[in-house]
Amino acid sequence: MKIIKLIILFVILIILFFLIWFYIEYYLPYKGETESKIIEIEKGIHVKAIAKKLEREKVIKNSSAFLIGYKIFFKNKSLKAGEYLISFPISCHQVLSKLIKGEILLHLITIPEGLTIEEIADIYRKKLEIPKEKFIEASKRTSLIREFDKEAEDLEGYLYPETYHFPKGIDVNKIIETMVSQFKRIFKDEWRKRASELGMSIREIVILASLIEKETSVPEEKPLISAVFHNRLKKGMKLECDPTIIYALKKEGKYENKIRTRDKKFDSPYNTYVYYGLPPGPICNPGKESLKAALFPASVKYLYFVSKNDGTHYFSLSLKEHNRAVRKYQKLTKK
Repeated sequence: MKIIKLIILFVILIILFFLIWFYIEYYLPYKGETESKIIEIEKGIHVKAIAKKLEREKVIKNSSAFLIGYKIFFKNKSLKAGEYLISFPISCHQVLSKLIKGEILLHLITIPEGLTIEEIADIYRKKLEIPKEKFIEASKRTSLIREFDKEAEDLEGYLYPETYHFPKGIDVNKIIETMVSQFKRIFKDEWRKRASELGMSIREIVILASLIEKETSVPEEKPLISAVFHNRLKKGMKLECDPTIIYALKKEGKYENKIRTRDKKFDSPYNTYVYYGLPPGPICNPGKESLKAALFPASVKYLYFVSKNDGTHYFSLSLKEHNRAVRKYQKLTKK
């Protein structure tokens, strides 16, 4: 009987020791080596490998406690792949909960107004390591905007500039869908009606908005720039929009960081110094203010504008007044 009692006591002590050890290793916060760190869990990795990686990266103190806790509390649940921001101190239980819930780190991605598809692709390449070619290829899914634009060959103009939150490893198609969905939310029904009132298609409005976006970043000037373009279109004048030359040259890999006199004769349907009317497609992805300005131009009769070299423009009613302004501000530039 004494031996049996000793064995029972011994077993109880072992169980008690295990419970104390498990509580300490599993529930008590681990301080780690830093205040926080990012850890990436790859797709398809086994739970044991995850535990070893977390221990090796000093996210948890003991991989055995992690595995035991998983088998006791989360056995039938999967650990989600992705990047996780771990803030210390943190316990094994809290780490496991994060991985089970899939509390993946979301990267803040800001897409400024006025970028082209290629320029947007560069941002996602740097921020989320998405191959540029893959993003450009995904941007050819014109089915996403068929209800808006039946002529589009890609999504230029419809990748709405905004601040987004995406996890690393996200499917590029999900990014494209999110950006186009944001465009659709902004371009509401009343705007469609307004485009119809102007006798313009949504595509034409987006093209015009892209020109406005590239001409000025000053919100107050956008309706004025829009008015100039609307007035010139009505009079059958060429738009003579410098950004269209830049876009045309970039498409051919011939842009040299400035517009030369000869570039104004560059033969491209996008060159509004050569061809009348709007270019065949958007030259960038415009923001809300530019889209709104394209739909609601200012009630003015201006036909010309020139940069004042301070971010704003001088607007003119006549060519004579415009030429005077050009001489004035070109002279200031040369000084």
